Amino acid sequence: MRLFQIVRLTAALAVAPAVSHAQREHQHGGAPVQLGRVVFPTTCTPAAQPLFERGVALLHSFWYEESKRAFTDAAAADSGCAMAQWGRAMSLLHPLWTPPPTPESREGLAAAEQAVRLSAAGTRERGYADAIATFYRGFDGSNFRARLEAYEAAMAALAARFPKDQEATIFDALALLGVGQLDAGDTTYARQRRAAAMLEPLFRQHPKHPGLAHYLIHAYDSPALAKDGVGAASQYAAIAPSVPHAQHMPSHIYTRIGMWDASIASNRRAADAASTFEQRQHLDGLWDQHGHALDYLVYAYLQEGRDREAKTVADQAAGVTATFPATSLTNDYALAAIPARYLLERDRWEEAKALAVRPAPAWRAAEGLTHFARALGAARSGDSVSARAEIDSLRQLEEIVANIKAQTYWSTQVRIQRLAASAWLSKLAGDTPGALAAAKAAAELEDVTEKHPVTPGALLPARELYGDLLLELARPADARVAYEASLARQPNRARSLFGAARAAELAGDRAAARQRYQELEKLLSAGDGDRPALAAARKALALR
Repeated sequence: MRLFQIVRLTAALAVAPAVSHAQREHQHGGAPVQLGRVVFPTTCTPAAQPLFERGVALLHSFWYEESKRAFTDAAAADSGCAMAQWGRAMSLLHPLWTPPPTPESREGLAAAEQAVRLSAAGTRERGYADAIATFYRGFDGSNFRARLEAYEAAMAALAARFPKDQEATIFDALALLGVGQLDAGDTTYARQRRAAAMLEPLFRQHPKHPGLAHYLIHAYDSPALAKDGVGAASQYAAIAPSVPHAQHMPSHIYTRIGMWDASIASNRRAADAASTFEQRQHLDGLWDQHGHALDYLVYAYLQEGRDREAKTVADQAAGVTATFPATSLTNDYALAAIPARYLLERDRWEEAKALAVRPAPAWRAAEGLTHFARALGAARSGDSVSARAEIDSLRQLEEIVANIKAQTYWSTQVRIQRLAASAWLSKLAGDTPGALAAAKAAAELEDVTEKHPVTPGALLPARELYGDLLLELARPADARVAYEASLARQPNRARSLFGAARAAELAGDRAAARQRYQELEKLLSAGDGDRPALAAARKALALR
């Protein structure tokens, strides 16, 4: 093994003059990029080490395009740097997003094997190289979970062998989160809790580390745990202010607990930073991190009744003609969800049934969002023929996606949408028992299926739609239970608040109705002021 003096630098600092080209490449207007503080000793040369640590800091914030660039620069500065090759392989593995496509998995395997060849057997660096090689060896696109579990086991073993290497623990926690996310039906969040227990003490020791804040947000991104993530959410954006994803990620927690102003501020910053990146890189399409921020942004705007601002985002999404990467789930989802949210959250059923389907050949479930919106819009505006056609399209999509092994989660999402829309078609046909059964089934399935981080939430929660149905069937007491259950999972949602207030009012519980109407009025007071729900709340509150 080569014995170079370890250079410990923070990734937040400008790199040394020896790598001034890389420094200029990662600056905005002459100011150094601020990525947080990462210390990761290696046997790479002093020239390569700061580039490597920059790459790790970028990796921890999921800025994969830039991390790969930094690791490539490190390899150019030191052709014998095994960890630079490890970093290149890691930048192609996105454990909380989607499996790497075939070209990237081949590239990742080549880089991982190179890292193995460049590192000495039995060393810590060989352990890192072997771990990432374990993922890529045998990966064929359909066995993402199995390879991710094998990688996590390898990282756990490495962390156990080198207990003082905190980066090994951090990357093991990330792998745990990736596997846990694939268990969408695990309402105990066992792996997420384990990961948080690993990360919390390290975050107290290293409050400027980007990965610790970032991964804690992911660990707590669930209804049961979200309040525990407020601390990390309040710090991450300041830790890595130059990273678009770091500006966005706090909104995962803010969305979970209904802090809409904070979510809006977070995603505005993220969208601005993403736009800057698109311009700097001369991208000819919408970067998926930009689309992701816009979806969360429009969701938050709509909860506060800020419909004009939401329309601005919807118009921006409608104008997108190209995306980067071209087959990104993140963009496919956002570009289908944004126009549908804008109409469904405001009960614009006639307009919803006329939405255009944006093709998403790599992620057909994204097309399901539009078919769901069209089905619901048709059924709730009295068009049974169109509703039935859209529900048939959802049924076909459900079967197609179910046969794609790496996308079975999304088949379940399409099924929930099909059941929820079918309930309203059954109601339209006069089949009340069938309507209630389908709506209840959709709600129960969604209750035990965790949302994917790609989305701030369902277009309309199935439990909320169940409440709508019960209310229309003159069962306000039951409707109130449904709305309150929806609010327990998704606090401060405008439609659920209105439904809960109206149901309580019709059930004769004036005190409960007044409380919910007050919450709704406060929520929508920052909005445009023309929501019918706001007018109803003010009318009810004016009565003594």
